[in-house]
Amino acid sequence: MSWTKRYPPVVALLACEVDPGILTVEQAHAAMQLHIDCTVDRCQVRRRARTTLVQAGKCVLDARALPC
Repeated sequence: MSWTKRYPPVVALLACEVDPGILTVEQAHAAMQLHIDCTVDRCQVRRRARTTLVQAGKCVLDARALPC
């Protein structure tokens, strides 16, 4: 399997408006750090990274962050 199929291109982690697709936990951590000043409401990378970390049990959301 080529690295491009296992890992999203770095460019996909840089642009807030581009959904990077499936991330590993390590990639999600890096994305959260890269987009530290972004919100999940506006940044697709941070939203995907947060979802990945929550699903992996690495992040627990406060009740205020859960959808109604």
